[in-house]
Amino acid sequence: MEELNKLKIELERTKIELDILYEISNAMRTTLKLDEILYIILTGVTAHTGLGFNRAMLFLVNEKDKIIEGKMGIGPENGEEANIAWTKIEEEKMDLDDLINAFKNSSSVLESGFNRQVKSLKVSMQDKDENPLSLAVLEGMPLHLTSQTIKKYQNSPVIKILGSNELLLIPLKAKDRVNGIIIADNFITKDPITKDDIRMLTMLANQAGLAIENSQLFELTAERAHTDYLTNLWNHGYFQLLLQAEMEKAKATKTKLSLITVDIDNFKVYNDTLGHQAGDKILKDLARLLRNQSRKMDHVCRYGGEEFTIILPQTEQKEAYMIAERLRVDIQRYPFLNEEIFPNKTLTVSLGIATFPENGLLPAELITSSDKSLYKAKNQGKNITCCAPLT
Repeated sequence: MEELNKLKIELERTKIELDILYEISNAMRTTLKLDEILYIILTGVTAHTGLGFNRAMLFLVNEKDKIIEGKMGIGPENGEEANIAWTKIEEEKMDLDDLINAFKNSSSVLESGFNRQVKSLKVSMQDKDENPLSLAVLEGMPLHLTSQTIKKYQNSPVIKILGSNELLLIPLKAKDRVNGIIIADNFITKDPITKDDIRMLTMLANQAGLAIENSQLFELTAERAHTDYLTNLWNHGYFQLLLQAEMEKAKATKTKLSLITVDIDNFKVYNDTLGHQAGDKILKDLARLLRNQSRKMDHVCRYGGEEFTIILPQTEQKEAYMIAERLRVDIQRYPFLNEEIFPNKTLTVSLGIATFPENGLLPAELITSSDKSLYKAKNQGKNITCCAPLT
């Protein structure tokens, strides 16, 4: 009889575990957005209806730079914050779907202090003697650090931030390649990490690694579809989408937005003299210069032919003019190949600026205003910047 009861308990526990994994797997299949995938994974690790860890972090492997980068962290920063969060979840009877929908409708998780700390972390993949993340990634095996073994890594920035006496690190795999790692602990409740915890998190990690890879492949495909093949800038179609989105943001936040149109002066002379292959080299070099000399917040696009556009969020006309003039001077000084072919013996550009909302409330209106300013610059002798009048 006792043996039968044990078997019933074991079967019930197995059913609960499978239900949890099934629910998390289904949630991961609802999106291909990487940040949503990461949140679903970590929510599955920390939710009371999931694996129930107090806190979890997710790192992704950057093969190119040979580093492991912090991407997202979920969990309270102290006991008081934990009690508030857990009480709310209990009172509102929030299940996994509720928690995931809360993330999609609010950015509060991404703004937490703990998440910001996690996102600031970058560790070398080669440093397995000093860093447990590197060891877990290189070995491809779960790593359970106890109060005794964790001392070996006391200088690791991850260990310092967490301040925990017991940690579980589980590699994420896709096709036998480690592409990330989950770290989980119980720093509030101090519940010991059991063999069942390790087994469950490993099973979740196996599915999570594939979900992350699918998301990354989707984002790469989408990026390529939106990228100009010659210059690697955003193409004309995506420029239209970006401008629409940024203008909607500007309208909602009551901020300015400026658009710069850039056109190479006398480019036909260069193409006719040296051919289109030489012209393509000029376009590539100019695109690289525009991208490198622009702010991170700006969107540099190839509009078509020898014409480029730059979307400047949160930028009024005066600042846009200063940015455009700096670019114009940088371009004039840059030693482009065979630029002596140009009439003035150097490659120059003309620039036109339009600003939302004064010069247009719709994308098409802003583009037209910027184009008119560009034509004005061309008519005034080229190699200058002109702005649409602020009415």
